[in-house]
Amino acid sequence: MIGVGAFGRNHARVYHQLAKESASVRLVGVVDPDTARADAVAREFGCRSFGSIQQLTTTHSEVQAASVAVPTIHHLSAAQQLMEAGVDVLIEKPVATSLVEADELIRMAERLGRIVQVGHLERFNPAVRAAVPVITHPMFFEVHRLSVFTPRSLDVDVVLDLMIHDLDIVLSFVNSPVKEVRAVGLPILSPKVDIANVRLEFESGCVANFTASRVSTERVRKLRFFQPRQYVSLDYGRQDVLVFTVGADGASGAPSVNPQIQMAKLPTTNEEPLHAELKSFLESVKRRSPPTVRLEDGRHALAVALEIVATIRAHGKKIDLDRLHA
Repeated sequence: MIGVGAFGRNHARVYHQLAKESASVRLVGVVDPDTARADAVAREFGCRSFGSIQQLTTTHSEVQAASVAVPTIHHLSAAQQLMEAGVDVLIEKPVATSLVEADELIRMAERLGRIVQVGHLERFNPAVRAAVPVITHPMFFEVHRLSVFTPRSLDVDVVLDLMIHDLDIVLSFVNSPVKEVRAVGLPILSPKVDIANVRLEFESGCVANFTASRVSTERVRKLRFFQPRQYVSLDYGRQDVLVFTVGADGASGAPSVNPQIQMAKLPTTNEEPLHAELKSFLESVKRRSPPTVRLEDGRHALAVALEIVATIRAHGKKIDLDRLHA
C-alpha cells in the first residue's frame, strides 16, 4: 500500500481483510514518507512499514501488486517506480494531473506488460452493478453528490475531487462521445471551486446534469436516469436501485400511485465497494486479465473533468468572479 493517509489506510484495512479471507493474498507492507504514520498503520495491520517505494521493492522483491493513494501529482512517479519493479498497480482517482501524464501511464503499462486499474470506486457500488443490466438507451441523467466540508483534497476543484466519480459512471452508462459542456462553479470555503453545476450533452442526444458540492449541510449521493418507458433511481449511499416502468404488462413489481407504472427494487449484493474493487484488482493480477476500470477509462473521465474545470474558469472570467469573490 503506497500512501497511508485517510483513504490509503482504508486500502490497507481491506487488503488485511482479504489476506484473512484467502491464503493467496498477503499484505507485505505500507509505504509513506511520514514514517510515524506508516509505522502506526503497519502495526495495526500486521505488516512492515517503509519510507519509500525503493525501500519496499528492494526489501521485498516478491511484491506483485500495490495500491497508490498518494497525492495526484505523485501518481505518475509512484506508478513508474512500481511498474519498473514488476509490480501491477491500482491508481486512485483522478488517475493523473494531466492527459500528458495519463498517456505516459498508458504507454508505460503497455511497454512493461503491467496490469493497471484506476480507482473509480463507484463502479463497484452494489447499486451501480445492479443497474447496469437494465440500461437500454439512457437519454437524461440528474446526478447529485453533496458532502459536508472537510479540509481533505482542497488542492483540487470539487470536479476532480467528487464529481469525477459520477462522470465515470455516466460515461460508462452512456457510451457516447461528449458533444457539449456547460459548467459553472464557485469557491466558497477554499481557494478552489467548492460547488459546481455541469450540463453535458452527448452525441447520442443524451443530456446529463451534475451537481457536486463539498460545502453542503447534508450528504447526498444519488443518480437518476430516464430511458424509453423507464425511470431508474440509484442511491449510492443506501446501495439500492428503484426502477419505474410504464406499461409493463406482466412485469413483476409493485404498482405505484399510477397503476400503469410498475415499481421494482433491484436485488443487490451487500458488499463494501472498496472490498469488491480490491478483490477485482487482485483477480486481474492473478489471471493477467484486463481490469474492470482500465487506464483508458480513467483518462476518459479525467479528460471530461479537465474540460469542465476549464469551462468553469472561462465562465468565472466572463463574470469577473475574482472581483466578486474578493
